[in-house]
Amino acid sequence: MNKVIKLKNRPVGAPQNSDFEFTKEDTPSPKDGELLLEARYVSVDPYLRGRMMDQKSYIEPFKLNEPITSGIVAEVIESKNENFKKGDFVNGMLAWKEQQTSNGEGLNKVDADKAPLSAYLGVLGLTGLTAYFGLTKLGLPKEGDTLVVSGAAGAVGTIVGQIGKIHGCKVIGIAGSDEKVEMLKSKFGYDAAINYNTTDDMTSAIAEVAPDGVDVFFDNVGGTIFDAVLANIARNAHVVLCGAIADYNKTETPTGPRVNTTLIKNSVSMSGFTLGDFQSHFQEGIQKLAGWLSEGKLEYEETIVEGFDNIPQAFLDLFEGKNKGKMVVKI
Repeated sequence: MNKVIKLKNRPVGAPQNSDFEFTKEDTPSPKDGELLLEARYVSVDPYLRGRMMDQKSYIEPFKLNEPITSGIVAEVIESKNENFKKGDFVNGMLAWKEQQTSNGEGLNKVDADKAPLSAYLGVLGLTGLTAYFGLTKLGLPKEGDTLVVSGAAGAVGTIVGQIGKIHGCKVIGIAGSDEKVEMLKSKFGYDAAINYNTTDDMTSAIAEVAPDGVDVFFDNVGGTIFDAVLANIARNAHVVLCGAIADYNKTETPTGPRVNTTLIKNSVSMSGFTLGDFQSHFQEGIQKLAGWLSEGKLEYEETIVEGFDNIPQAFLDLFEGKNKGKMVVKI
């Protein structure tokens, strides 16, 4: 029998294990033109929380009592599709199932000899592309800029900071523990980092490490951290809105300082984006990231949880900040 994880309830506030349902189904067999896939690595990401809500967004919400989907690296176990052979590894948006069939559409072959399979869900996958396009196309970093990254120890943040260093920026990270702060500086080349959990006055703390203001702000978090960085924003700065994990589980609409005057007085550009905005340029991004990785200019961090049954808990752990770098479940 084949294990499947479905969305049982739409979470109210923080998701719970009870919002997921484990079921079993017959192991599928591929038809002509199809291939049988077995999951090897499953990506869990904060944006999946938004898809659990029944509301209009940039991507269709999950349906109740149907499998959840996310980025997955799978192995081709059997193929009746001429474009794939047994033993190939592929990456794509797939269901949370141990095994499943596919017609091959939306799947990309990945090479286990060039990088670990899990990397294709992180630095060489959607995570890396999010960092690359968000920073280079919207943040527009240049030599000498001060770049601040919130959620800096997460999957996207660790890569954003390194791309900022490649572009000659002074890079400051915001993270949630002393261990993560040290990791940002020692492994990822951040010039400074702030532990928001032990800092009483974030506005002053940012001012201390960015005395000339923040030229580029890559925000993965939102909330009061966003307010503190914006209070230190420089003239002609660029603010990139990638995520708002601080607000994803709020049951009421969050409020905060009005930003209009700050943006106007400082001629600040603020842009939100989703990765799909740059879909036609994915190959450009992959080539850049792969090049930097092979040249030793990019490091990456992973938190790997083992076991299909632990996929929901790994997802929940994201909201507790238990991951360093990309959170991946190894099957």
